Amino acid sequence: MARYTGPKTKVARRFGEAIFGPSKALTKKAYPPGQHGRGRRKKQSEYAVQLMEKQKVKYLYGVLEKQFANLFDKAAGKPGITGENLLAYLEQRLDNVVYRLGIAPTRRAARQLVSHKHITVDGEVVNIPSFHVKPGAIVAVREKSKSLEAIVNSLAVRNARQFGWLEWDAKEFAGKVISTPQRDQIPEKIEEQLIVELYSK
Repeated sequence: MARYTGPKTKVARRFGEAIFGPSKALTKKAYPPGQHGRGRRKKQSEYAVQLMEKQKVKYLYGVLEKQFANLFDKAAGKPGITGENLLAYLEQRLDNVVYRLGIAPTRRAARQLVSHKHITVDGEVVNIPSFHVKPGAIVAVREKSKSLEAIVNSLAVRNARQFGWLEWDAKEFAGKVISTPQRDQIPEKIEEQLIVELYSK
């Protein structure tokens, strides 16, 4: 499936956030890319602001346009607040759960681990990054993959990321999804209402 493979720093600078993980460029060049990046830019329209927020979230979670639209439709059809439902669906993608558990340092790395069959869900190998992980499911590192340097190194610093909706068993290299993530358990700066307004036009 197609994924964004262009310059990651350029995208991070456009949004002014570390979309793909820590970036020194954001400190050195704290302004948008392009020849007019340093100068004053025209005030953005309401539509432009809403579109930028949607694009940011798409890049953040590594989701394509059609996937994103389908998730929004599911979120809108579910009881509750549409924006919060959307973020919960994105958080419960298998690649994101692997990232949140600390098995991978970035969502992109998590996607690769899933695609290469290093991850199991309830004992079965799942190689679909977009797989929806439900509460009660056990997400684990496959037995023969537990010694992978990338996984071991990532888990060594996993204490930097703790999430109340997940539970980690260091001995078993496995995590349990305790509940659906709540809005206050998602640390990224996302204004989901802007996305809801965009799709409501």
